[in-house]
Amino acid sequence: MNPSAPDLPRLAFDWKDGADFGIGVHHEWLMTNGRGGYASGTLVGCNTRRYHGLFIPTLEKLGRTVLMARLDEAAIVDGQRYRLTSEEHADGTMVEDGARHLRHFHLEGLVPVWEYAVGRTRLRRRFVMVHGEDTVFITWEHLSGPEATLHLRPFPVLRPHDGPLLEKVEEAIITLRGPLVTLRNGEDGPSMRMRLYSDGPTPFVSLEETSRPQHLRMEKARGYDFTEVQHSPGYFTATLKPGGTLGFGLTTQSAGHLERDPAVVFERELARQQRLLERAPEPARSGVQARLVLAADQFIIDPPRPADAAWARSMGLDARSVIAGYPWFTDWGRDTMISLDGLTLATGRYREAAAILRTFEHYVRDGLIPNYFPDGENEGVYHTADATLWFFHAVDRYLEETGDETLLRDLYPTLSDIVAHHQKGTRFNIGVDPADGLLRQGQEGYQLTWMDAKVEGWVVTPRRGKAVELNALWFNALKLMAGWAERLDQESAPYRAAAERVHGSFNQRFWNEAGGCLYDVVDGEGVREDAHVRPNQVFAISLKHPVLKREHWAQVLDVVRRELVTPVGLRSLAPGSRDYKPKYDGDLRARDAAYHQGTVWGWLIGHYVDATLKVTPDLKAARALLAGMEDHLSHGGIGQISEIFDATEPYRPRGCFAQAWSVAEALRVFSKTNIG
Repeated sequence: MNPSAPDLPRLAFDWKDGADFGIGVHHEWLMTNGRGGYASGTLVGCNTRRYHGLFIPTLEKLGRTVLMARLDEAAIVDGQRYRLTSEEHADGTMVEDGARHLRHFHLEGLVPVWEYAVGRTRLRRRFVMVHGEDTVFITWEHLSGPEATLHLRPFPVLRPHDGPLLEKVEEAIITLRGPLVTLRNGEDGPSMRMRLYSDGPTPFVSLEETSRPQHLRMEKARGYDFTEVQHSPGYFTATLKPGGTLGFGLTTQSAGHLERDPAVVFERELARQQRLLERAPEPARSGVQARLVLAADQFIIDPPRPADAAWARSMGLDARSVIAGYPWFTDWGRDTMISLDGLTLATGRYREAAAILRTFEHYVRDGLIPNYFPDGENEGVYHTADATLWFFHAVDRYLEETGDETLLRDLYPTLSDIVAHHQKGTRFNIGVDPADGLLRQGQEGYQLTWMDAKVEGWVVTPRRGKAVELNALWFNALKLMAGWAERLDQESAPYRAAAERVHGSFNQRFWNEAGGCLYDVVDGEGVREDAHVRPNQVFAISLKHPVLKREHWAQVLDVVRRELVTPVGLRSLAPGSRDYKPKYDGDLRARDAAYHQGTVWGWLIGHYVDATLKVTPDLKAARALLAGMEDHLSHGGIGQISEIFDATEPYRPRGCFAQAWSVAEALRVFSKTNIG
């Protein structure tokens, strides 16, 4: 590695007498491979989600698939057997050994590292998912004390990562060839290769074992099936001598991917992460910003759709996309466009930014970019009214950072076509009201804004009509188009005229004099003005071209500050409202009922900081708003920022434990408020 490269940030935990199991099962680690695949688990080695597993690659036609749920690890020292993992059984039995023997955990950059005390011996365990491959390596290093014999029993499964848990034993077909053990789930199923690396013999013992039913506590809490039976075809055993290292490799790719020294793989991954920091702007190479630069990397992927790569190659371009959140989201248009600034521009990854914009432009249909791409499928789903408007914002931020005239010229016809489709009307009744020039949307059974919870046909926050943030984004897009048209010697007057009309209508219709803030929706179904206090009004100030008259900015922010601001983001609904929910928990219906009815969203802190700085340009005060985000990096998804939080103290993290727009917006405004 380059000795002058920035130091990789570390997040560390130490325990003198072992970790607290009850706390450790709520701390989760994550590694990704830049292809949509990932591995995740809890700090104490106990799976609590169906999404936890040591190997969850993205398989063609199958999408993200759990192939290795866990590895039961044990060390024998001085004749005594010590487990390095933990588990919960359906009968209530708790196996907490993985916590009891754990003395230290840290993230070295993105690489998780554990240290265990087993008798008189100390062992270090490291995990890496190879970037750009469906390959995993784990190593165990002997740090001190007498030699240890390791027993490693893999529990492979084959199921979609969000699919039903296994109720019966699934046995794999085993092939032994030299040091390789190949597992195949059925004659036509995917293959997975395993290998142990040691200086001594590393036999694989074909002694099958069926697990006791595993209890996944997070799945039970979320109202899903929560018990799984797993089957192991055998185990590896090897001796780990003082100062020695033992390695384990796992891949779905050719055997050659395991013909490498695991130590070299780890070194190359750490060097890759250092290059990410070297590429980032200088202030982002250390401290909390460096941590977020690396967190951002886990969301940027090569799209899992082969057609995307083929199209990009044919054009001499790259294809890139963004996973909206781990563990269950795929790539979403809205999340990608909101995240693009923080994930790519604040990290110096301009080529990836351009590739993301071009990839989504390739999928524009009827003036809309996709809402999301379903796992394992090639076509997007388009039921969104705001994602396409965020596309204009993302393009503008990219152009401001790079001045890339070529990309603007290439995208301009599509951008112009998008505006035309919105003006004449497009899918889901998204279109301009000719009476006032404002943008309206809504179709029965669809949730088209970012407040998009829907369960069992119930659209929780339909917001059909003229939503405040849609019209703030629409005005911003029209103003941007006018500027780009002039820049490219195109006709700009129609865009300026449309923007001027929106500005007048918006300030007439959305200003709520009695509340001193903005209505959330006007001309909605059954109500002319929706006076619920929500964070959507912030965008009328925060965007590059604010649609709200300056004279109202301070009043709006006073209301938002008083009702919505928390240390980890903004509430989605003010306390005291009839539908306000202080906590996000329970089964799917209960959670979706709270999703946008009070629940705090981390990503909103970015635009709140932007709006605040427009009214009071105090960088120190703005930076203070981010203290809760910095503290959160050591909780929940370690080194990451969660999707959502409860609306009341202690603001417990909920939803995805790693969310792209939460990380992106935090990094962006950490950079914006950098005070040296």
